[in-house]
Amino acid sequence: MAIRYREWLMLLPLVGVGILLANWVGYGVNALDSLPGVLIMLAIAFVAVVCTRVIPLKLPVVAYCSLLGMLLASPISPVSTFVVEAVEQINFAAPLTIVGAFAGISVGTEIKRFVKQGWQMILISILVMTATFVGSACVAQLALKLTGNI
Repeated sequence: MAIRYREWLMLLPLVGVGILLANWVGYGVNALDSLPGVLIMLAIAFVAVVCTRVIPLKLPVVAYCSLLGMLLASPISPVSTFVVEAVEQINFAAPLTIVGAFAGISVGTEIKRFVKQGWQMILISILVMTATFVGSACVAQLALKLTGNI
């Protein structure tokens, strides 16, 4: 069953508070400085949800978020300067912190069903997580070396 607008309206402010906290605690950015950027991102997310219901294309919410974000930040947009400056205050990893927390909660609620799938599934999951981590570390190392940061 698809999530309803009312649930989105309750969930998005919680996510916003989580992003503000992660940005403040993890990166030292004042919550008032990052608030406009968080509000813009949350508005984009909500409009993307509405787009999935209104536009007949069967695209996921994340695709509409990406398209809306690119349009608002593109040079042809009259609000691009404000959008870019506001969202620039949010460290890239701050939203990922709250997403990771939600992912952990969702996995935690399904742990019994996960364990019932057997040791093979647990082994595959560990291998996938390890490969993802090592792959990400290799890409980050390469990017940092190419840009001269290390």
